[in-house]
Amino acid sequence: MTDTVKEQILAIRATGVANMFDVYAVQRLVFERDFFELVYYIEDDRAGYVHFILTGE
Repeated sequence: MTDTVKEQILAIRATGVANMFDVYAVQRLVFERDFFELVYYIEDDRAGYVHFILTGE
């Protein structure tokens, strides 16, 4: 996971708009903000995304 992806996850989380485990809601927010790196990351490594949400690692 790149630093850019981490920053994008934290930016989406900070909005408080979506449950971070609701991947489809997160992806909608990501598209609205043009965070395409995060879109690709979620599609390629969903387990890594969930791991980061759970542990921060």
